[in-house]
Amino acid sequence: MRQNSFSFRVRYGETDQMGVVYHGNYAQYLEMGRVEWLRALGISYRSMEENGIMLPVISLQLEYKKSARYDDLLMVKTSLVKTPTVKIEFDYEISNENQELLVKANTVLAFIDMNTQRPTRCPEYILEKVAD
Repeated sequence: MRQNSFSFRVRYGETDQMGVVYHGNYAQYLEMGRVEWLRALGISYRSMEENGIMLPVISLQLEYKKSARYDDLLMVKTSLVKTPTVKIEFDYEISNENQELLVKANTVLAFIDMNTQRPTRCPEYILEKVAD
């Protein structure tokens, strides 16, 4: 599975006084996309951490196209860019209920062994699930 989408509604607390989503919240929306992408594979962040793997973000790029607003229904499409190695890379598109593209984004995360605090290879159980 290379791609997953999910929808959610913008909450009031995520907006500024003009009802526009504060730009910093998009990083959280991307995290939600990654969590749901993994969940669709049958994997959770919690289980990864219980197995000694962390996934810190090492690169984050956002390109804002149009504002999201309070109560908008947003869809986050999360796509795996390539087969993971020591890193895993995702592209994202966030659109509204009118299918207007609001944000394009990219993140790169590193697989870190929690015991050694050093980079490690992508676990086999993830590679098996994303195999073409």
